[in-house]
Amino acid sequence: MTTAVPPMDSPFPERSPTAPASSSAPSATAGAAATRRPRWERPAYAALLLATAVLLLWNLGASGYANSFYSAAVQAGSESWKAFFFGSSDAGNSITVDKPPAALWPMALSVRLFGLGGWQILVPQALMGVGATAVLYAAVRRHFGPAAALLSGTVFALTPVAALMFRFNNPDALLTLLLTVTVYCVLRALDGAHTKWLVWAGVAVGFAFLTKTLQAFVILPPLALVYAVCAPTRLRRRLGQLLLAGAAMVVAGGWWVAIVELWPASSRPYIGGSQTNSFLELTLGYNGLGRINGNETGSVGGGARAGGGGGGGGWGETGIDRLFSANVGGQISWLLPAALVMLVTGLVITWRARRATDSLESMARAAFLVWGGALLITALVFSYMQGIFHEYYTVALAPFVAALVGMGAAMLWEERGSKAAVLTLSGTLALTAWWSYVLLGRSAGYLPWLRWTVLAAGLAAAAGLVLGARFGRRFVLGAAALGLGAALAGPLAYCLTTVDSTRGGSIVTAGPAVSGGRGGMGMRFFGAGELPPGAAPQGAFQGGPQQGQQGGGPQGGPRQFPGGQGGQGFPGGQGAAGWRGARGTENFAGGPGGGAPGGLLGGTKVSTQATAALRKDAEKYTWAAAAVGAQNAASYQLASGRPVMPIGGFNGSDPSPTLAKFQEYVRTGKVHYFIGGNDGAGGEGQAMRGGPGGGTSSAISTWVKANFRSTTVGGATFYDLTAPLNGTSAPS
Repeated sequence: MTTAVPPMDSPFPERSPTAPASSSAPSATAGAAATRRPRWERPAYAALLLATAVLLLWNLGASGYANSFYSAAVQAGSESWKAFFFGSSDAGNSITVDKPPAALWPMALSVRLFGLGGWQILVPQALMGVGATAVLYAAVRRHFGPAAALLSGTVFALTPVAALMFRFNNPDALLTLLLTVTVYCVLRALDGAHTKWLVWAGVAVGFAFLTKTLQAFVILPPLALVYAVCAPTRLRRRLGQLLLAGAAMVVAGGWWVAIVELWPASSRPYIGGSQTNSFLELTLGYNGLGRINGNETGSVGGGARAGGGGGGGGWGETGIDRLFSANVGGQISWLLPAALVMLVTGLVITWRARRATDSLESMARAAFLVWGGALLITALVFSYMQGIFHEYYTVALAPFVAALVGMGAAMLWEERGSKAAVLTLSGTLALTAWWSYVLLGRSAGYLPWLRWTVLAAGLAAAAGLVLGARFGRRFVLGAAALGLGAALAGPLAYCLTTVDSTRGGSIVTAGPAVSGGRGGMGMRFFGAGELPPGAAPQGAFQGGPQQGQQGGGPQGGPRQFPGGQGGQGFPGGQGAAGWRGARGTENFAGGPGGGAPGGLLGGTKVSTQATAALRKDAEKYTWAAAAVGAQNAASYQLASGRPVMPIGGFNGSDPSPTLAKFQEYVRTGKVHYFIGGNDGAGGEGQAMRGGPGGGTSSAISTWVKANFRSTTVGGATFYDLTAPLNGTSAPS
């Protein structure tokens, strides 16, 4: 017979298991809670932030420039305020990145202050991770206490995809921070119907839009609905407050858009990722609805029209189980089942609360609705989007999962005098241990002892919670501690593997390689033993994994952590020197066969001879060179420190510049070299078939090859645009 655990001193002082719900106003309750801080809270909170900072900063320089596409834009912004404002890929301001520029601004300012390098680019991202942890802690603590907040912060920091993306230079780091700030502000607004906090939420969403466009709006429906229903004020005022927040959002996110759209197109860079030089087209098409329905003109082979099972084309199968799949599961789903259980449990327990937030219970219910609504709608969008989808997008789910786990565990712990609460807590722990066992088993040879240890410890802890009343308070606390360790052991191992590894390119994942998924290293093409640009020596590759095995030496890296250092191989691939597709081009696992050439998704290796050639007389030209595809151009730009024009933007498919415009640049002496491809990989071989602009890239490549002398410089083909074949002037 199951015996419920008797009440004991609660680690959640704001919510005692034996005390009735507070009848004071929520603001007073929160204020009183702030004055009742337990002695251990401040040291524990400081330790959480310090540990998060160490995790995110450790070995940070090993990844060098990480995603060269964004690093080149950061470098350009550090040299040109115009490039800074528009988010240009080069200081010559030929074209922007395919996102708005907000995520680039902190990194560009850091490089302006401290110089160009991997650390200078990535430290702001790591600090955003620490900031997101602090905001999450504050949001959860306000009504669930410091222990719940500490648990939420720990879960967030140990989410593998968070450990990856807050050490990387993609926009997702800033987006996740701003989404967390948005939820915090909405919760503050709900606690007393404060207009000021709701307006600040709108501002946060506006800047999130300037980070990653329409993804910022995904969580708005549940947040707006919860406020409209639950805020403790009359309906007319609630609706007026929401309108004010919407206006703040439009102003915060629209000022930059208005300037760009009103600025004469002839004097600003081309809007990368668009086919009509329009940011609005980019927002609604390639970066917006195209991600949902797969109609992404200019995309590099993804989307519904590219084929592939399950409706996801080259970006994986869609469906309700997508977040638990081989590619995605190890990134985010360790505690996702637990978060869903906690959401249902929290709503059941708090459903008795009145709409008016004059009780702690009703604010707790509102918190579950806000965090849970954000989780559910984001998870559904990710699960069913037909267009481009990368595993690292799921970092946006991390704060939602972490908050629900912390809040739900706190509430169940308070209700532990109930048999149902004990069984729910125990069952959730057993479920988490089993799912960790499954995830750890997807990577052959990866810490085989850990999966069995996690399963055994989790099941033992679950049984201990059920039987705890027979053995006393210390036994129950020990079982809870054992269960917490079992739940977090798998994510911790993935995080340590991630920080101990070199990650780079456009497609990156946390943890080791998994069966049926991409390799754990991401898309970066270097030969075995080569250092990525800007990387510290300890970040060197140690050889490429083959046939889906983990990279590196016997244990994967110089610090001997399995799945750590190693080449950029993929399951079924051929190691760090490059995974060759059917057409002889560098390919990537899970993508369209033979369709992704080297230099498109992971840059290219630049020789010292090529660097010297680009630097020679570079001050005479606006662009030291031009190359097809932004990753290809970025590699040369970062190596030389001189602007390199990315023809066709990221995919090589944007119609920028036109052939006529490029011919004008050549006639007026603004471009020194055109960097061609090598055996079909990189260079003009990158003129992709994703959109009409691919023809523009091909036309430029064909014109250059037909009219200018070429020479091989460090293995790359350079066309000197000041030396036409006819020996006179540049042809038109």
